[in-house]
Amino acid sequence: MDYDVIVVGARCAGASTALLLARQGRRVLLVDKASFPSDTMSTLYIHQPGIARLARWGVLDDVVASGCPPLDTVSHDVDGLHLSAPAPTMDGVTSTYAPRRYILDDLLVRAAVAAGAEFVERAQVRELVRDDGRVTGVRLRVADAESTVTAGLVIGADGMRSKVAELVQAPVLRSAPPVSCVYYTFWRGLSTGFGFHERVGRWIARIPTHDDLTIVATYLPQSEFAEARSDPAEAYFAAVKSTAPDLYENMMSAERADRWRGTGDQRNYFRAAHGPGWALVGDAAHHLDTISARGITNALVQAELLADAMTEAEIDHADSVDAATSRYAQNMAQVLDEPYMSTLELANLNPTKARLRMLHAVSTSPELTSRYFALSAGIIRMREFMTADVVDLL
Repeated sequence: MDYDVIVVGARCAGASTALLLARQGRRVLLVDKASFPSDTMSTLYIHQPGIARLARWGVLDDVVASGCPPLDTVSHDVDGLHLSAPAPTMDGVTSTYAPRRYILDDLLVRAAVAAGAEFVERAQVRELVRDDGRVTGVRLRVADAESTVTAGLVIGADGMRSKVAELVQAPVLRSAPPVSCVYYTFWRGLSTGFGFHERVGRWIARIPTHDDLTIVATYLPQSEFAEARSDPAEAYFAAVKSTAPDLYENMMSAERADRWRGTGDQRNYFRAAHGPGWALVGDAAHHLDTISARGITNALVQAELLADAMTEAEIDHADSVDAATSRYAQNMAQVLDEPYMSTLELANLNPTKARLRMLHAVSTSPELTSRYFALSAGIIRMREFMTADVVDLL
């Protein structure tokens, strides 16, 4: 074997996985078809469970040092309510962050290399190497040269359109149709902070990031994507003006700092995340509508789940590796089930009467409002949120 593990894809899921496995003393090869640092489509936000992991891994200090602003408060306007609270805390972390991806992904790659991983950029996976049905390596193309590299485990962290998932024919185990679409851009000079505006058929997000820039993202029903794509500016401004008029006025005196970015490809699925000699992490394994901004956080959670499962695995023993990746897949499906279901509900852009009753109830109490934002962030589960004091208000 040339390596213990090959990780295909070096964005936040792959680089984090490589970092954690390298810290276990594994011989890790991390490859990506892109060059680094480079950008990718993303709404950038990392929830507290993701920030807490970056802190544990020693990467959060680098994010802070990069000039990414801390997001210390959160607000949510819906049905005549204005919910606002300090950002909920987790494991001593008191702020969230939304770093630009060309910064975050590069920091994670650098951390993986510092831990001992080898990184090759502009490397394209052509095919997988197999031995008696088991994945044992990859065929790589770098520049004009091709080579075969072998490993005890090949991990696909190469996104929603994963080449590794395609080559192993990983089946989709659960899915739901796309129900929203999104257009966003960056604004310079907004001082609106982090938060959301919601009404039937619309969801607007405000996400501050590096360089005095703020993403303003507009979510519309999937049925409106064709019309929005024909005139993104019209659809975008109409959505903001009708949902968040004060934000719209602020945007009119700010500077649009980027082109329109959008997609209707809001897939929702869990793929089979393991098989003989292979595993999937990040969007390769699981993708959900971006409206809940769970993508980066989920990627970091998955990386840690896989690394934890691999802690005692003997890389030279196929049964040991496959048992570890099987545990990872089971744990991943369990941990990410509730965020998946809540995201599907949110992405329908049609707040239910029960949810609106709950929001009106929690708005009467600063403590319950804070707990609601902790629930939204994934710090607590619904069963922890729905205590007797909440139920009594409904």
